[in-house]
Amino acid sequence: MSRPLGGAAAGVALVLLAVLAGTVAQRATDPPTTVAAAADVVPTGHTTTVAVTAKDMRYHPDTITVPPGDRLIIELTNGDERRHDLVLANGARTGTVERHATARLDAGVIGATVQGWCSLPAHRQAGMTLTIVTGTGAHMAAEEHGTEPVRDATAPPTPAERTHRVDLHVKEVRVEVAPGVRQLMWTYDGTVPGPVLRGRVGDVFEVTLTNDGTMDHGVDFHAGALAPDRPMRPIDPGESLTYRFTATKAGIWMYHCSTMPMLHHIGNGMYGAVIIDPPDLAKVDHEYVLVQSELYAGPDGEVGDLAKMQAEQPDAVMFNGYPDRYAHRPLTATAGDRVRIWVLDAGPNRSSSFHVVGAQFDTVYLEGRRVLGPDDPGGAQVLQLGPASGGYVEAVLPESGHYPFVSHSMVDAERGARGVIEVSPSS
Repeated sequence: MSRPLGGAAAGVALVLLAVLAGTVAQRATDPPTTVAAAADVVPTGHTTTVAVTAKDMRYHPDTITVPPGDRLIIELTNGDERRHDLVLANGARTGTVERHATARLDAGVIGATVQGWCSLPAHRQAGMTLTIVTGTGAHMAAEEHGTEPVRDATAPPTPAERTHRVDLHVKEVRVEVAPGVRQLMWTYDGTVPGPVLRGRVGDVFEVTLTNDGTMDHGVDFHAGALAPDRPMRPIDPGESLTYRFTATKAGIWMYHCSTMPMLHHIGNGMYGAVIIDPPDLAKVDHEYVLVQSELYAGPDGEVGDLAKMQAEQPDAVMFNGYPDRYAHRPLTATAGDRVRIWVLDAGPNRSSSFHVVGAQFDTVYLEGRRVLGPDDPGGAQVLQLGPASGGYVEAVLPESGHYPFVSHSMVDAERGARGVIEVSPSS
């Protein structure tokens, strides 16, 4: 059974603001709870103390490694805008921890794996769980913002040259795909999603694909129109092919592995975006690219679970390859800036309803067509996309503050399809 990776309850805006607020915790009045020493382990006489933060409906960290026989003390700080607690399967528990308060829990001597959870209604089901495991030479540290890799969402500039020669390598790499979760991902150039390519209508792309993996892979560029027989054929490990196409239509286009079953190859990381600028694309103050996709976690360190993909049961939905990535490392702008956000729904299964909380879109470009412009009297609240479709939206963010963005399919926002734009005051 899979557990949710990064759930959040109602009030996404408040949750994300709490993540960024950095308020100083106060001590809770609840007395610490203690338990008897584990009977099947020899106590070392040492005490391990770990700081855990309850934030965004998760515990950070959500896995604690303790040398066997050590007594474990957990200092739980509630960084959320709602109350939480921590209950352990060995009987130890905090009282209810109020917002921005801290409680101390004595978990006792640890001799085996111990599960923990928040006992408030639906919090455990939403993914608020914690695991204590034993190990030697353990390194315990509370990460303020998790350990996800950084990926800059800034759109690449449009190159001046009109012929783009690209070397693209298939790489099969083990990477962290969610806090504490590692998967063997099939990738282009070692990242999920693959690199963003960019050009203009009329540009020529010559892509040399080299398969550095252990199985056959290929590529399909939606930005080109040509018979798929040769350029999209799967190639064996060690082989290369050259894929040449001319970009004749504007838009944000998906590319992905062309090897069957495509569901497994796309669902396990083999996708990316190509931006072909519309001829009248204006300059803006900030331009970002977000690729929405899903995570179907398999066994730790192995490939994604095809059965979950077929059943449409994602463990997470995410922007740019990691759930909640920009909740902790926000996109940035200044009050009054015009911001353009390109969005591609790579799927492979879920639609997207892209929304920025507190903003109204005055420009919407959907699948090669501008459907709303700044001079129109109306506005838009979402960019609605199905799998393999894309477009962009623009908004002027009027004042400083934190503007959460989500897929407004709220179950997917709670699965991790969310982030924040942090807007600074204008000078």
